[in-house]
Amino acid sequence: MVVPLLFIYLPTPAIAGSMAAHLFSAQTWLSCACAASLLLLNRPMQRDLGLSVAPQVGIRIAVHAGLGLFCAMLAEWVIAPHILVREDLQFWHRLGSASYLLQWLFALAVFRLLLRRQTAGEAAQA
Repeated sequence: MVVPLLFIYLPTPAIAGSMAAHLFSAQTWLSCACAASLLLLNRPMQRDLGLSVAPQVGIRIAVHAGLGLFCAMLAEWVIAPHILVREDLQFWHRLGSASYLLQWLFALAVFRLLLRRQTAGEAAQA
C-alpha cells in the first residue's frame, strides 16, 4: 500500500522509486532479523517441551523460517540490483512480488506451526 502512495504523492517517479527501494531494503533486513531470531529461538523451545510433536514441528518451523530468510536474501541481493539498474523491469518486479508473497506464506506457516506447538504443549500440561 505504501509504494503506490509514494508514486502518487512524491514529486517525481525517480524520487518515489528511490524511496520505495529504501523501504523494501528495510523490510528485507527486518525479515532477515525475524527469521534468524526464529531459527535461534526454535531450538531451546523444542528441547523444553519434550513432546513427541515438538521435533517434527520444530524442524518444520526451521525449514519455513529458513526458506523465508532465503526469499528475503534473494530479494535484497539478486532481485533488487536488477530493478535498480532498470533491467527487464516487468520480469524482476514480478519475481520480487513473488518473493515477498512467498515470505508472507512462509511466515503464516511458521505462525500456524507455533500455534500448533503451543496447543500441543497446553494439552500435555492438562
